[in-house]
Amino acid sequence: MRLCSLASGSSGNCTYVGSQATHLLIDAGISGKRTEAGLASLELTGADIDGVLVTHEHTDHIAGLGVFCRKYEVPIYATGGTIQAILRNCGKNAPDRDLFHEIEADRRFIIKDLSISPMRVSHDAAEPVAYRIGYEGKKVAVCTDLGVYNDYTVECLKGLDAILLEANHDVNMLQVGPYPYYLKQRILGERGHLSNENSGRLLNRILHDNLKAVMLGHLSKENNLPQLAYEAVRLEITLGDGPYKAEDFRIQVAQRSEVSAVVEV
Repeated sequence: MRLCSLASGSSGNCTYVGSQATHLLIDAGISGKRTEAGLASLELTGADIDGVLVTHEHTDHIAGLGVFCRKYEVPIYATGGTIQAILRNCGKNAPDRDLFHEIEADRRFIIKDLSISPMRVSHDAAEPVAYRIGYEGKKVAVCTDLGVYNDYTVECLKGLDAILLEANHDVNMLQVGPYPYYLKQRILGERGHLSNENSGRLLNRILHDNLKAVMLGHLSKENNLPQLAYEAVRLEITLGDGPYKAEDFRIQVAQRSEVSAVVEV
């Protein structure tokens, strides 16, 4: 199974997860042209995609959804609340209604040889989820856009082989930055985004000997820096209560406008 970020950040998100037989995108928040270029780097085309798993309806996760899925007639999987929000908010740019397949958090479903388990996340959207995907005993997850985590989150993310996890902002950069007060409070709130430090703390609770790779994603352009996120998360792991040090794991940062290195598990 392969995991690769085609784009990750507050300006657009699209992640590839697949096996030899099945190819999925998680979100389509970038243009169709960029999506196709990213897939080409993986020696795939839009026609190879078996489905798009949508986390929620915010523009940075669905901006390219309608065009891409209409062009290739790709099925779209999303919760009922997310589907209604997309159809309501996108107007004529919304994907065709018959492309949607409604899914539920905590109810596993199958696409060819991949097993998909949606999980609830705390974010200011209609009915947001993150996704855990399994194949022949291997498991990866893409978990972004959550203001807080709890024991449920930790339980859903245990036993992974690889994860793309949000490290959205540096709290100090956000607090002294140019955003208006209400937006700062939204990002810092329980239905906002995970800070670098909290990303590291969540990782501390799910690290185990067989976790092969960690990818930090959804970094804010205005309120974070890749090196800052990388070092902050590494510090939380090394100074945490667990038995692990940051150097025990392969950690990379998904870039806003570049395809990441491919993680194979």
